[in-house]
Amino acid sequence: MKIRAAVLDNMGAAPPYAQSRPLRIAQVELAPPGHGEVLVRIAAAGLCHSDLSVINGDRPRPMPMVLGHEAAGVVEALGEGVTDLQRGDHVVVIFVPSCGHCAPCAEGRPALCEPGASANGAGTLLSGARRLTREGTSLNHHLGCSVFAEYATLSRQSLVKIDPEVPLEEAALFGCAVLTGVGAVVNTAQVRLGASVAVIGLGGVGLAALLGAAAAGARQIIAVDLADDKLEMARSLGATQTVNAGDPDALEQIRSLSSGGVEFAFEFAGSIPALELAYRATRRGGCTVTGGLPPSTAVLPLPAVSLVAEERTLKGSYIGTCVPSRDIPHYMALYRQGRLPVNLLLTGKLRLDEINLGFDRLREGKAVRQVVTF
Repeated sequence: MKIRAAVLDNMGAAPPYAQSRPLRIAQVELAPPGHGEVLVRIAAAGLCHSDLSVINGDRPRPMPMVLGHEAAGVVEALGEGVTDLQRGDHVVVIFVPSCGHCAPCAEGRPALCEPGASANGAGTLLSGARRLTREGTSLNHHLGCSVFAEYATLSRQSLVKIDPEVPLEEAALFGCAVLTGVGAVVNTAQVRLGASVAVIGLGGVGLAALLGAAAAGARQIIAVDLADDKLEMARSLGATQTVNAGDPDALEQIRSLSSGGVEFAFEFAGSIPALELAYRATRRGGCTVTGGLPPSTAVLPLPAVSLVAEERTLKGSYIGTCVPSRDIPHYMALYRQGRLPVNLLLTGKLRLDEINLGFDRLREGKAVRQVVTF
C-alpha cells in the first residue's frame, strides 16, 4: 500500500530544521504484514530526543530511514500466526521487540532483548525483514517502528494491546516517555515511600519520572533544569522544590534542600555535566540512575573511591527496565485514576508536514512532548 511517511536520507543536517528539512515527507510503499507481524494505522506519534539524536547524528543509524518510535494506533490487519490481536484493537508501539527466548528475556528483562537490539541496529523488524520501500529501494525501520507514517507494519512483539478508553494521542506517550521515566523510578531505582528524589533534565521523560516519583510517594522531589518554564511546569506536576541547573551553586542548592544530598537522583538530559551533577547530588549510600542517551563518544569522569567508601550506586536504565505487557496496563490504570496525569505532558499537536518545525522546538527546549496526529 502507498502511504505518506517522514524519511531521513542523511544525518547531520544543520538547524533550523524548518529550513534544512532533514525529514522529507514522501510517498512510500508499505508491504503487508508477514508471519508474526501486524499492520497498524498510526493515530499519534510522539517527537522524542531519541529521534532527534538520529537526525543530528549523535546516534548513527542506517540510512535512509523512516523515523519515529513512540506511537499508538489501531490494528488494521494481522499476519500469519498472530492470534491474540484482532482488527480494531488499540495498541501502543514498543521500540525494543522482545524475542522471549534470549538470556535477558528469559531473566525477565525484555528491554535488553539481544535479537531485538540487533534488529534495531540493523534497521529491520525483529524477523530481519524490511517492509518499507521508496521507488524500489528499501527503507530502514527506526527501532522496529517507523511510526512517523500513516501506517506501520510491525512485529507482534513491538505492540501492547491497551484499553480503548484511553485517548490515542495520550496513549502514544506510554510507549517511550512514560515507560522510560516512570519505569526508571519504580523499576530501576525502586524508589521507596517517603524517599527524597532529584530529577535532572525535564523533557518528556524527566517529567514522566517526576510524575512517577510523586505516584510512588516520594516525600521530596527536586526538579532541575536550565529552563525556568520547565521548572515552573515541574512545580505544577508535583515538584516540591526546583533548582536552575545553570546557577553556579546548583549542586549546593540541591544538597542544602535535601540536608546533604538526595537518596535517588535521576538524569535524563543526555549530557555528561548533568550526569555528574546527578551523581554528586546524592548523599552517602545514594543511588544515581541515568536514562539519558549522550553521544557514544561521551565519557564520565568519576571519583571511583566514592563507590566503595560511600556505598554509592550508579545505574543505567533502558526503557525504564520495563516489562511492557505488565507495565503499560498498570501505568494506564494509574493514569485513569488521576494518579499519573500523563496528559499534562502534551505541549503540542502537529501535522506530519510540520514535523521539522516540531524538532526545532524540541531541540530548542521549547516543547515537552509534541505528537504528530493522523
